Amino acid sequence: MPTIHGDILDGVSATTLWTLHNRATEAKRSDGVIRDPWAVTLFDSISYDYLKFGKPNQSHALRAVAFDAQMREFLTAHPTASIVALAEGLQTSFWRLDAAGVADELTWYSIDLPPVMALRAQLLPHDDRIVALAQSALDRSWMDRVTGEDVFITAEGLLMYLEPDDAIGLVRDCAARFPGGRMMFDNIPPFFSRRTLKGFKLSDRYTAPPMPFAMTPDEGLALADTIAGVRAARDIKYPPGRGVFKIAAWPPLDRIAAFRRVRPSVTLLEFAR
Repeated sequence: MPTIHGDILDGVSATTLWTLHNRATEAKRSDGVIRDPWAVTLFDSISYDYLKFGKPNQSHALRAVAFDAQMREFLTAHPTASIVALAEGLQTSFWRLDAAGVADELTWYSIDLPPVMALRAQLLPHDDRIVALAQSALDRSWMDRVTGEDVFITAEGLLMYLEPDDAIGLVRDCAARFPGGRMMFDNIPPFFSRRTLKGFKLSDRYTAPPMPFAMTPDEGLALADTIAGVRAARDIKYPPGRGVFKIAAWPPLDRIAAFRRVRPSVTLLEFAR
């Protein structure tokens, strides 16, 4: 496999290398929270100053595991479903689900900006089940390509980088366009959003892009009452990891309002038919 320079990605697109660093480093550990061979292959094939993102941690691997669990459940019930991966970046969820035996009959729509999609085409294997669309998630033309009644949309690591009106507008349009479907996305807490708007440095060499959109877990649940077509909303917990990540996943902590307001969250929406 060729070695590619990761500097071809910039801005928000470069954050996919941050998440790859965390996920692949975790996957290489014997006690890692995720098994992700393709993430390791990508990491080893892309030459980049990964350490400018700071010391790797479990966060993005645990997030990926949470998304995998919900997609696996959906695909078990709907094996011919359409999975739409908005702003997919260098995620490798498709191959993890394939290894789990639930991807045989699905159609996978991989959507991201052209430089990211070109990198995926160079480094990841072709598969007839994957429909690659080189465009912004905010360009709603991708909706015209998605077929089938059972649709599961993921926006892993996307909405926080959007303006609030764009983020909510995307959710609203998905609910209107895909009745009976589901949409899953992760959120940062408001305090962290404010921190990024002031310039959040991961190291002395890298400042994270601004993240203007934030929601608490309870604000995510409230979308069922505020967006037409959203039948139900669930707060999906991160699985327990090691050390502080295991402590943070301890269920009684979530009954403390101050903790609940400041933790990251994952929201799963179910759309009405």
